[in-house]
Amino acid sequence: MNADDLKRIAAERAVEWIEDGMTVGLGTGSTAYWAIRRIGERVKEGLSIRAAASSVRSERLAEELGIPLVPLEAIGRFDVTIDGADEVDDRLNLIKGGGGALLREKVLADASDRFIVIVDGTKLVGTLGAFPLPVEIVPFGANLTLNRLKELGVDPIVRESGGERYVTDNGNWIADCRFGTIDDPKSLTVRLNQIPGVVDNGLFVGMTWAVVAAGSDGGVKVLKP
Repeated sequence: MNADDLKRIAAERAVEWIEDGMTVGLGTGSTAYWAIRRIGERVKEGLSIRAAASSVRSERLAEELGIPLVPLEAIGRFDVTIDGADEVDDRLNLIKGGGGALLREKVLADASDRFIVIVDGTKLVGTLGAFPLPVEIVPFGANLTLNRLKELGVDPIVRESGGERYVTDNGNWIADCRFGTIDDPKSLTVRLNQIPGVVDNGLFVGMTWAVVAAGSDGGVKVLKP
């Protein structure tokens, strides 16, 4: 099976937790794509929900599939949010943000009773850090913010796409930082977010309700804290 097959299998298992009447958060990225597609199929089959998305592209996909969307201002809490991850450690902490939507994804995850993460088995690691940690920064004084990040022992690389500076849906930039092994993600996220100019970072600590992981043989396992 290829990576897309595994993402689809994990996504379809996670979507089984969605029930009529729920308010659902839609993640962003190549794995969340499959969850949104399956949710769209279930809506056509009669599932009655309302949803909001963590990015413009996920919102557009949901609209195409006929998923009922409501403004975030109309939502107090999400019953379920389903999203992917770039890395998952053995305590179910995450690195997210490879798709560039980490801030909006974290807002939805924090407001969710159940934050469900879907991955293929290659994303499961003992300790976070092999994947570069995305840090969202404001463009104003970005050189000063990057200098502060360097004080933490990394060489932040401002993300580009198509030869141009990548800009998030919030109008910010992403600095990808290779910290190596991240033994204490909770402490690091605090240190990062104390830097003026840092909006947030891609460490999701203690937020996960369940991880649905599809292995190379197509088998699915559900991990909970």
